[in-house]
Amino acid sequence: MTPRLRTAHTSALTPAELRCVRALLDEAFDGDFSDEDWDHGLGGMHALVHDGAGLAAHGSVVMRRTLHRGHWLRTGYVEAVAVRADVRRTGLGGRVMSALEHVVDRAYDLGALCASEDGAPLYTARGWRRWGGRVCALSPAGVVRLPEEEGNVLLRPVRTGRPLDPGHDLVFDWRDGDVV
Repeated sequence: MTPRLRTAHTSALTPAELRCVRALLDEAFDGDFSDEDWDHGLGGMHALVHDGAGLAAHGSVVMRRTLHRGHWLRTGYVEAVAVRADVRRTGLGGRVMSALEHVVDRAYDLGALCASEDGAPLYTARGWRRWGGRVCALSPAGVVRLPEEEGNVLLRPVRTGRPLDPGHDLVFDWRDGDVV
């Protein structure tokens, strides 16, 4: 069976489909995928690839706000990208990213994600660029710097109207758990 790709909003996924996505993520991240991580990937568009054995790959893009140079940017934030172990390195991650990039390119000012060392080559090969500036978040207590995330944030500029400048902070909206 040729793997088939489907895109759908979280609201269109059944409880059984969501359980399959969560199981894939738990397995792909070796049990290091928290309930907060799960929550971060919901509420937006999902790209799901199914093959004869079931769900083979997944990723989602959710809306966030990012402050840069005094302007808030609508940001398509990529979350929960995973490929089942037996079909890794077969192009399914690229298919998922292609679908998510289609959404980002048409609906947002900016695309962003936080990549692990292992995951970064998938994104950089697709044109995502490492952010060279400071990374911050607008917390309940005000703007806080996130130095542990610097170097891990990758961007896909879409239509900011002004170039991004690493001399100015990138300030993400706050959320529980890992902020970026």
